[in-house]
Amino acid sequence: MSSAPNTPTATLATTVLMPALFVFLWSTGFIGGKLGLPHAEPMTFLAIRFAIVAAGLTLVALVFRAAWPRDWRQIAHLAVVGILLHGFYLGGVFAAIHDGVEAGTSALIVGIQPILTAILAGPVLGERVTRRQWAGFLLGLTGVGLVVEQKLGLGLGTPFGMGLCIVALFGITLGTLYQKRFCTAMDLRTGNAIQFGAAFLMTTTMAFIFETREVDWTPEFMIALAWLVIVLSFGAIMLLMVLIRQGAASRVASLFFLVPPSAALIAWPLFGETFGIVAIVGMVLVVMGVALVNLSPVRQ
Repeated sequence: MSSAPNTPTATLATTVLMPALFVFLWSTGFIGGKLGLPHAEPMTFLAIRFAIVAAGLTLVALVFRAAWPRDWRQIAHLAVVGILLHGFYLGGVFAAIHDGVEAGTSALIVGIQPILTAILAGPVLGERVTRRQWAGFLLGLTGVGLVVEQKLGLGLGTPFGMGLCIVALFGITLGTLYQKRFCTAMDLRTGNAIQFGAAFLMTTTMAFIFETREVDWTPEFMIALAWLVIVLSFGAIMLLMVLIRQGAASRVASLFFLVPPSAALIAWPLFGETFGIVAIVGMVLVVMGVALVNLSPVRQ
């Protein structure tokens, strides 16, 4: 079977447009959270989202007769990744925004994930971290410090809320490393169904312990929920599958440093979130730091 011709239009779509669209969609997750959180507490909101996504992926897996893992150890590995990536990461982000942290600031703190991943990849996966990546790590931390200091000084969030962003940062970082080490061979349909199912159990438990579980089913909440379920949990994942098939996954990784400024720019007209001069300098340092980490190859 012959492959499709590598036309300039196809190359542009694969190397620029599709990765950029993926990054844009990913950054809107922070905005969707801010839009829906006034109408539901964070764990309750996420439990509803995860239940819908897990049920939808299970249905897709059954329709296409996808293979389910038979080894309980593999199921446990998938559950751990789901709790880290969806439970701690999204749970931390949503709880931070609910606590008053701006969506753009939350995106910025979690946006240094590629830096932390590169640093931890050494002891966890045996990958060598270059001096250029260490420089990026220091730049990123400095930038985040400038942004957080100014936002706290303006009363936009609390130290507890910022701490929740740190929890989210470690959740997505450790979840990514765990996925790479134990779950690379998973079927994306059944594997994600198990991961979202585990995250649903976690957030539901936390909602029953810490929240009232009341939901204000307004049109705004329904729009936010539909966007996060359809566009983020289904659309972005399917787009990522296409990018991986086209061999553009590395370009997606290198574009992830655009997520924080993208989220901040979207939040500006929607919620009036702004960044002062000091915070803008901090954001630039974060972008430069993540770029240094992502765009420099790790050599064994």
